[in-house]
Amino acid sequence: MAKQKKNNEPCCCLCGRSGSQVFLFTGMQGYVCADCVETAHEMIVSASTNSATENIDLDKNKLPKPKEIKTFLDQYVIGQDEAKKYLSVSVYNHYKRILQKKDDNDVEIEKSNIIMVGSTGTGKTLLAKTIARLLNVPFTIVDATVLTEAGYVGEDIESILTRLLQVADYDVKKTEKGIVFIDEIDKIARKGDNPSITRDVSGEGVQQGLLKLLEGSVVNVPPQGGRKHPEQKMIAVDTKNILFICGGAFDGIERKIAQRLNTKVVGYGSLQKNAHIDKDKLIQYISPQDLKSFGLIPEIIGRLPILTYLNPLDRQALRRILTEPKNSIIKQYVKLFEMDGVELIFSDEVLDFIVDKAIEFKLGARGLRSITETIMTDLMFETPSEQTGQLKVELTYAKERVNKMNHIV
Repeated sequence: MAKQKKNNEPCCCLCGRSGSQVFLFTGMQGYVCADCVETAHEMIVSASTNSATENIDLDKNKLPKPKEIKTFLDQYVIGQDEAKKYLSVSVYNHYKRILQKKDDNDVEIEKSNIIMVGSTGTGKTLLAKTIARLLNVPFTIVDATVLTEAGYVGEDIESILTRLLQVADYDVKKTEKGIVFIDEIDKIARKGDNPSITRDVSGEGVQQGLLKLLEGSVVNVPPQGGRKHPEQKMIAVDTKNILFICGGAFDGIERKIAQRLNTKVVGYGSLQKNAHIDKDKLIQYISPQDLKSFGLIPEIIGRLPILTYLNPLDRQALRRILTEPKNSIIKQYVKLFEMDGVELIFSDEVLDFIVDKAIEFKLGARGLRSITETIMTDLMFETPSEQTGQLKVELTYAKERVNKMNHIV
């Protein structure tokens, strides 16, 4: 029945507001205002989105196999096949563990948290981001350097889960199946070889605090952060099904590896045994005891059972990174200029020059972006205002821009 007010003015059958207050849609037997229609639409979209997100990681048939995961990673990350293989298997096993049917007599599968060791710019963060994109699960990156023990200036350990909760739109079930990437894990190594007898609030203390998160426990999480809103209601989050991926440069760990390899055998036998060791890529021989000697406590190493490494990027790898991935740096700039109707072309000499400078600055793949940005900034400023059909970047111009940045005359 059409709902009307006493003065015979039509009104919304849901909220009761009159036609003089809101715009009304006329139906067969009543009226609905525009606000109620919009609210209903948002509720339907939200419900369908949540349903789709829940199904993707609860359906074993939709879970990509390790080879499929690696193939997807290959589109975005050049090289690092060993790390991709470890990561693909670990992630696949982790989500199989979540899908395991609960049975009292069944084998309980433990969590496979991962730690990746590699110098800056080798692709640690990119690998974790790409994995999360493929699986369509909540994902957040946390910098370990800002974490401190509870009660000290800095962020509490629980802030890691606050960020994941925010990414999942405060849906606890989605949060409990997410992925957390803890970057700069090496920066919380304890400062000395011996356990600290005093407070090490941003080193060993943080490692101790991370233990309960990594292993799996119910943590009371402040939804808006800890100290700024002490009166807020806590949200209980179970971390047993959250996958933690830790990454760090571990600068100088090669010396620990070399020391360990050289002291295994004494005398002439040591020369024969170490003859096949690749001294330029010592990182591939990393073991848990090297992490311990670097400053990670044994308890946290035990909760990161999957240890893998990323090789330093050589010239050939950097050259491929510049042009080959699906979202490579050069493809991004070509697309930006294409949107202004300009065909952008880089000469091969310019690409080689960018790679050489990245090696010189020792910034890894991150250096490629900063150098290319230096070369392209003026062109991106001027070109949109000009009627240019094609633009080719030559070596002379590239050198001029980079030298200007370095104040070289």
